[in-house]
Amino acid sequence: MSAAPLVSLQHLTVTFNTVTAVKGISLDIQPGEIVGIVGESGSGKSVTALSLMRLVEGAVNGNIIYTAPGKAPVNLLSLSPAQMRSFRGSEIAMIFQEPMTSLNPLHTCGNQVAEAISLHKRISRQQARQQVISLFEKVRIPDPELAFDKYPHELSGGQKQRVMIAMAISCGPRLLIADEPTTALDVTVQKTILALLKELQQEMGMSVVFITHDLGVIAEIASRVAVMYKGQIVEEGPVAEIFHHPQHPYTKGLLACRPPLEKRLRRLPVVRDFMEIGEDGGLKEKAADVGAFVQALELPETEMLAREQMLATRPPLLKVEGLSTWFPKKRSFLGKVAGWTKAVDNVSFEVREGETLGLVGESGCGKTTLSRTLLRLIEPTGGSIYYKGRDLRSLSPGEMRDMRKHIQLIFQDPYSSLNPRITVGRAIQEPMKVHGLYENDAARKEKVLELLEKVNLLPEHYDRYPHEFSGGQRQRIVIARALALNPEFIICDESVSALDVSVQAQVLNLLMQLQQEFNFTYIFISHNLSVVHFMSDRMMVMNKGKIEEMGPARQVYHHPASEYTRHLIAAIPGK
Repeated sequence: MSAAPLVSLQHLTVTFNTVTAVKGISLDIQPGEIVGIVGESGSGKSVTALSLMRLVEGAVNGNIIYTAPGKAPVNLLSLSPAQMRSFRGSEIAMIFQEPMTSLNPLHTCGNQVAEAISLHKRISRQQARQQVISLFEKVRIPDPELAFDKYPHELSGGQKQRVMIAMAISCGPRLLIADEPTTALDVTVQKTILALLKELQQEMGMSVVFITHDLGVIAEIASRVAVMYKGQIVEEGPVAEIFHHPQHPYTKGLLACRPPLEKRLRRLPVVRDFMEIGEDGGLKEKAADVGAFVQALELPETEMLAREQMLATRPPLLKVEGLSTWFPKKRSFLGKVAGWTKAVDNVSFEVREGETLGLVGESGCGKTTLSRTLLRLIEPTGGSIYYKGRDLRSLSPGEMRDMRKHIQLIFQDPYSSLNPRITVGRAIQEPMKVHGLYENDAARKEKVLELLEKVNLLPEHYDRYPHEFSGGQRQRIVIARALALNPEFIICDESVSALDVSVQAQVLNLLMQLQQEFNFTYIFISHNLSVVHFMSDRMMVMNKGKIEEMGPARQVYHHPASEYTRHLIAAIPGK
């Protein structure tokens, strides 16, 4: 490695009005090095990255020294806006967190990448097109010429992320910043994106700053990691050293709150198990020995076997036979269906009372379509759905609406499933009014306050709006709304996929606690097999609309019968 770092952050501080988001951090990035920055939402990771690009509106102090090979060092904070524009893209590029919001829905993907090239190179439109197609080939987008003329909504999440990578490397930057580029992707797609980034980094000799909340992902790609907490770097070092010998209690908490792969726990550890804020405002370490703490939470095999045997004696609450949901793929000139997309294809299974059935598979396998079909939010093409012996397909719309009191759905994105114009108190109260529960609004409000307390929120949250909450808090709000009708059966559709691992642990623990208290029956849907393994009694693996295999969660995980299941297990980051 060169003696002079490519980028040196020196006492970087970023302040927004009265809030200091980054507090005097220092970090060097060497040429050709992959550095991970890890921490929860709000730790200052993204603000640090945006400061490198000079894209923050707050007050930035300190130095960001950029030293290109053979050139004099430059303090990026001293450059004029026009000078900084020449650096962006050609010297430093960034892959943003959410590709759908970063790509313009009104322009084709190819034209958006071509625009980035044209800003830095004087080339013809045809030459720009050829370069984009070549980049699409490099990042392995299927049918690059066809993809050039597609709009963002016509591509999958993984393909959109590849378009963003192509745009970022289009001008051959020396530093690539990847800000949570795999957060909401399937573990299998995530694995291919990580492998692609590593390959491109080696091929182009770039330095990479990889930002994530998951230390498991960092282990897959980075050689060195900096752990951020509340705007400060609390620990830094080689990935292997941080993984096996973490020193800071916050790092210990981040590592421990990921669902373990080889054991089942009564609950997941959370960050507050390892640290707390002292009276003087400083951090105080609690559980120092991570291994001993996790071991104390381990669920004995005898208890797991006893629960399996107990559940086996219970009758099925839900019984699905030969269920299919097909969508027209294409139609003839006369409007006749010429082909079908078989999202759910002849699926049969049972869910017993008080059980958690985990449903796992990649995007597009049919998980979400199945969950909506069970509630008849999407009408099935064929098959039967029995709830407590009652055929749901035979119910009228009014009868089905009444049945949904008993079967509730927790949606994947809590923000889009909450009305931004009404307070969370009214949002939780609304289903009660629709179904005529409780005598009046005062009684319903009392019930809402009780539910807020149940999901670890405060009474004063009743009058706040969704945008005033963090992602984890919003997820708790939609859980409270699902509980408002006193359901017996809850379907959790990717309800923790976009959360920080530490917040994810809190929400998973809450769902487990509520099941123990109210004897809920769950279908828990996720693309993350380690999360499903932690939550589930039995596990069902879906692939292309069909069930690949089904059985006790520990059996499916430790002794998978299907090659597809083994593929999912191998893709778990940090495994």
